[in-house]
Amino acid sequence: MIIPAKNKPVLPLTISVKEIESIVEWFDQHQQSLYILGWSYLGNQLKIEELFYRAILQVYKELPKFKKSTSFELRVLSIFIRICRELSIENSVIASEERVFNALQQLKEQEREVLILKYIKGISREETAQLLQLSSEQIKEFLISGFQLLRKGLGNGDDYQGCYEYQKLYVNYLERKLERPRKIDFEMHIYNCHNCQDDLASLQETILNFSETIETFSVPADFMENVKDRVSQRENSIKLKKKKSKRIGFISASVFVLFLGTGFFTGIFQKIYYSLTEENQELRIFLQEDLGERLGLEAESNGVNIKIKSVIADEIQTLIFYEIEDTNDNNQYMINIDDGIFIEDEMKIMVANTYPMYIPPDMESDLNKKEKNIYHGKLSLRPLKENEATIQLNINKVMKLKRNSSDSFVNMEPEEGKWNFDIPVTKNPSIEYALNEEVEIEGIAVLIDKLILAPTGTILQYGLKNEQPEKRIEMINFKNLEINNKVAEADLYGNSYVHAQNDLRWSKFQAHFKPLFEKETDEVKVRFDNVYLSIVDNKTIALNASKEYPQTFDYAGSTISIDKVETGQSAIVVFSNHEINNRAYESLHYNIVTEEGDDSSMEMDHKGIIVDKNGKEYDMKKITPRIYEEMEQPRHFFTVQSTKIQGKKVTPKSLEIYGYSTTKYLDDEVELDTELIVKEEAGT
Repeated sequence: MIIPAKNKPVLPLTISVKEIESIVEWFDQHQQSLYILGWSYLGNQLKIEELFYRAILQVYKELPKFKKSTSFELRVLSIFIRICRELSIENSVIASEERVFNALQQLKEQEREVLILKYIKGISREETAQLLQLSSEQIKEFLISGFQLLRKGLGNGDDYQGCYEYQKLYVNYLERKLERPRKIDFEMHIYNCHNCQDDLASLQETILNFSETIETFSVPADFMENVKDRVSQRENSIKLKKKKSKRIGFISASVFVLFLGTGFFTGIFQKIYYSLTEENQELRIFLQEDLGERLGLEAESNGVNIKIKSVIADEIQTLIFYEIEDTNDNNQYMINIDDGIFIEDEMKIMVANTYPMYIPPDMESDLNKKEKNIYHGKLSLRPLKENEATIQLNINKVMKLKRNSSDSFVNMEPEEGKWNFDIPVTKNPSIEYALNEEVEIEGIAVLIDKLILAPTGTILQYGLKNEQPEKRIEMINFKNLEINNKVAEADLYGNSYVHAQNDLRWSKFQAHFKPLFEKETDEVKVRFDNVYLSIVDNKTIALNASKEYPQTFDYAGSTISIDKVETGQSAIVVFSNHEINNRAYESLHYNIVTEEGDDSSMEMDHKGIIVDKNGKEYDMKKITPRIYEEMEQPRHFFTVQSTKIQGKKVTPKSLEIYGYSTTKYLDDEVELDTELIVKEEAGT
């Protein structure tokens, strides 16, 4: 496979490479993101040409001083930003025709820099903090305030007011950096707080608008040529041609190696070959179906060797199979998508309004029990925009897996290093069927909208029409799909919201199922498992800290105890119900009203248990992915819910309950009318 010219990997620059041409080529490869960074300071093409010229010469001058412990990109960005600031002192920024850039130029310098470095250059928070000499917490604060001010600058920021304590979590949630218990609490709050829903959606729309503007922003056609001409006049042309010749030879050698590593096996021989040579059963099936190829890319750091075995890409995700070997000791390591990895130009080559699939660590598989120092894993990334690309995957941290002997829970400890890969990827097509079948669940209309057959999974898209004010469906869990007499089990971690809503009558979601490797179907059966509901049932209970607690009240057929009410700078309200047999609700939707009004911030916490359909109870904080996967139709019961209210002096006045969440088990099956299925091809 020959990589298209626009997707050829950037040549690695090391401290030993001193020819200025390599530096110019690096700037050429990164010209769009650097141009946008320069534009946010200067707003003038001639000034930005001067910026590029000075930066290239300064990098060339300082290159011998670069340390191996600091990445080349960070050192270049440090120089680039320094010159940006110097030039901006002498410069009046020209108003841009693009509203986003006008709004961006109104931000404080550090807010603007953090947004651009994080969302345009795609570097991690830790690296951004190192580059700007700020703390990680300051980076998070600048991200939040930057996007809020950007939203306001675009004219839509004043109408959205989410809860203060949850606003602080928006960026971490959108970047998948919330710990699992906090993520569950956040999502439950979002489901039931319309202010936060609107606030988060508006902020996310601003981020997407920002990303889309950046993606469509074009660098003037002659810009980089002008910069190169200025550099060429300063350098010896013969030396530049010689360097270019070496570079072309390097690329040719890389392509030749890529050809050698490509399998030319098809049909029956291909299936037999991979059945004998590939020990990972899941990857073996993909290879036998000719959906990917072996790569064998390797990188080693601190005795930890990472091998990228293969990549399977489609419209759903980009699935990377890897193997990590500890060459010094008997440890197993995995790659955590939420910590320690970043992708060069991620928003440029991947679909922005999607999120990678959650893949928990698997230490119980036969393959990972085989050797104590080798871990076989997979990593889900966003789907590609184009059919072919090269993913520049940079890893600076892996997670050491440690089993807790008391309950088999897997703990993870970070291990730092440096593993960089240029991964060539070809996206496989998927096939879509329009279904348009409307059914009713718990008296609420549900649209079975679309079926997507893709190599890495099967997706059922459905829509919810929540028109009843007293009851709404928050989520549907499916048991399985049956296609061509083959059953696809549901993926427990695969429910997702569809960001592009083309029919405002329905809120669209996608349920993910295991892959079936089917390309055509004339029959589809959908089997439901359970439905998660929000019920509106208002009740107000007066609170008085001078009274003696606990006190009880009746709600939704249960007796609930108010255990504690305290006033002060940290006022506390705690209520509980440990009786779960035949309990109507799983968690309450509520608010604590204070005599001081809404100026105080609130922190909410909870304790609870998980109960499966057979009545077996599990501690909510001790559930492992393995245990959760084996449970039958689990329900999450909150036994204690508590709220801490911060302020100068806070007096809780009342507990206002808006309603509750509950799960209803289903045993329904829908056989779709095959005459309603219209075949459409996607990703081709």
